[in-house]
Amino acid sequence: MQLSHRITHITGGGSDGWDVFYKARRMVAEGQPVIELTIGEHDIRTDPVILAAMDRAARSGHTGYAMVPGIQSLRENVARRIEAQSGVPTTANNILITPGGQAALFAAHLATCNEGDTALFLDPYYATYPGVIRSIGAVAKPVQTHAEDAFQPRAEDIATAAKDGAASLLINTPNNPTGTVYGRDTLEGVAQVCRDHDLWLISDEVYDTQVWEGTHLSPRALPGMAERTLVVGSMSKSHAMTGSRVGWICGPEEAISHLINLATHTTYGVAGFIQDAADFALNQGPDLEEKIAAPFRRRREIARDILENQNTVGLIPAQGAMYIMLDIRATGLSGEDFANRLLDAELIAVMPGESFGRSAAGHVRVAMTVDDDAFAEALRRLCTFAAEIA
Repeated sequence: MQLSHRITHITGGGSDGWDVFYKARRMVAEGQPVIELTIGEHDIRTDPVILAAMDRAARSGHTGYAMVPGIQSLRENVARRIEAQSGVPTTANNILITPGGQAALFAAHLATCNEGDTALFLDPYYATYPGVIRSIGAVAKPVQTHAEDAFQPRAEDIATAAKDGAASLLINTPNNPTGTVYGRDTLEGVAQVCRDHDLWLISDEVYDTQVWEGTHLSPRALPGMAERTLVVGSMSKSHAMTGSRVGWICGPEEAISHLINLATHTTYGVAGFIQDAADFALNQGPDLEEKIAAPFRRRREIARDILENQNTVGLIPAQGAMYIMLDIRATGLSGEDFANRLLDAELIAVMPGESFGRSAAGHVRVAMTVDDDAFAEALRRLCTFAAEIA
């Protein structure tokens, strides 16, 4: 007996590049004082007012099966939020509530790709993207972006990748791992390629509240794109609800109706008391979202000040999200070698750029997820370490 090809080939047979992360976690378990700047986990936890709402909902009895598409008030709330951001008319019928953004990514690809189809995604990428695509039986095809463009994708590169046939394109803005926010010109180019090559666009917008420069533009708002775009959102980053696992897909009503049918046969929905807490959180409006985002906005300025006063480490323009991408090619090391040596010498854990694809080789990703003083100390030590090597 054999397991399916889908499940055994999720990783593609190679290293996922996360060895430094696991090494750092082992060191922490051994009691070593590692400063962890690896994953996108807030250093604050879910706000007590949200937890209180969750507790009230659970104690009032909302612990049974919830409606599979999501409770109506939450779907309406998400729809209002998206319409206010994008200007595109949006109703609850355009929304499916999912067990986090990750489940939404899987469902969106299952909805848009048949087995054997090519699914495009941009490199650098969030670590699960190629595995999600392989898990639904599609062919994962990266499209390179470039550090000299601040990792803004080039429409012509996407068009070249799509010319032999593709079913979908996955993008992420604000971007993890680079911190890049795609500008209007970039997104209009992406949209034109999608229209020209009849691609579904899957737009991962989980960092839409973390924009430090410019504005967030959802490609769903561009002409001819609402009918071919599935937007993935989540409460994880905007409201520090990472463990609650509540997200959504926004798309055309027909697609959402089929995705609801899929959810009936897979996840069977999200716990009602967690949805009630998410509904409560959204009702708090932008003030709570800004409160969650404020530490990362502040630390981004700390990083800019520190990096302006040295000449070895380059900062990719950090326009959004809770990460900065550092160019360490002046050291002559790969991102993986640099990250390993930094961890051994300085007890500072960062992610090698190679963890996120070929385009980020020679870079490291730094999560801005420790308190300000520890973050500043870690960056200064990182820069000193890099200067000593170069």
